[in-house]
Formats: sequence, C-alpha cells, structure tokens
Amino acid sequence: MTDALADEALRDEPAGVSVFSVVYRTYASQVLGYLTARGVEDPEAAMQEVFLSVLPRLASVHGGDAGLRTFIFSVAHARMVDDHRRQSRTPAKLPFEPELDQREDSSAESEALQRISPQEVLGLLDTLPQDQREVLSLRLVGGLTVEQTAEAMGKSGGSVKQLQRRALLKLRELAEVKEYLKP
Repeated sequence: MTDALADEALRDEPAGVSVFSVVYRTYASQVLGYLTARGVEDPEAAMQEVFLSVLPRLASVHGGDAGLRTFIFSVAHARMVDDHRRQSRTPAKLPFEPELDQREDSSAESEALQRISPQEVLGLLDTLPQDQREVLSLRLVGGLTVEQTAEAMGKSGGSVKQLQRRALLKLRELAEVKEYLKP
C-alpha cells in the first residue's frame, strides 16, 4: 500500500475508517469515470466489482501511490474488457415498434373471402339455418363480440359460440364439397 494512503488511513483509523474506505474514497470516482467513458453497460456495478477484487490484495500492492493506482486501473481495465466481450456476445436489444412491423398474417376470414366471390358467400350463407346465418352476419360482417352478438340476438354467450362453431363447420363442409366437385 502507498505511504500517503497508509498515513491517511492510520490518521482516520480511530474514527473507524478502514484502509479500504480511504482507497475507495480516493479512487472510486476516477474508476467510475473511466468505466463510464469506456462504454461499460453498468459502470457502477463494474466499479463495485473492481473494488471487491482490489480489497483482498491491498496488502500485497507495492510501488506507492503510483503502484496502487496502476493496480486499481489494471483491474478496472480488465472489467471493462470483460464487459465489452459480454456485450459483443449479447444480441442487440431493440425496442418493438408495431408500426414498423411488416409481418402480417391474414385471417381465415379474409382468405376465404378473397377466394370466393360475394355471391358465393351469400349462396353459402343461404344454406345455413336462420340463427347460424344471423350469428355469422353479426360476428363477421358486423364485427360484434360474442357478448354483443348474444345481447343483440337475446341468447347466451355460450349459445352464440355454439351457433358460430356449427355454422363454420357447415360452411367448411360445403366449401370442401364444392372444391372437390370443381373440374
């Protein structure tokens, strides 16, 4: 340890200040500044790691103030290199911006409507019972929720779901038969 720091630590020892706290007070802000300037992701945590590494080896440091300073900054440099390596192996973190997301999955409804003409849709809907046709019209064309459709029809939400399921199964069967019969 350095002579000047040792003298300061001995002077402050009665006040309960250890040698380590004197070293920490003397170099912490400089180490933090170095780590921040070198682009360490969390400079305060890295600084704490530096001093946790320095603490057990303080008694073995030679060369006075310059030797201690060199030792502390060599440990800080090693932590900075470790952090840069870790950052280079970590994928880039980009915020999700929905308006820039070009991925789009079309719904089954829109695909079906693109494949068949409106007249064919009306013809298929005419084959359904009145309540199933009404549910599909309110849900798909009107864009109502299950609860809103149930309220509009005076039925329970469960019966609306069941009517919709049955109607879609019936339409699927009809579409498959129609596809099968195409030349």
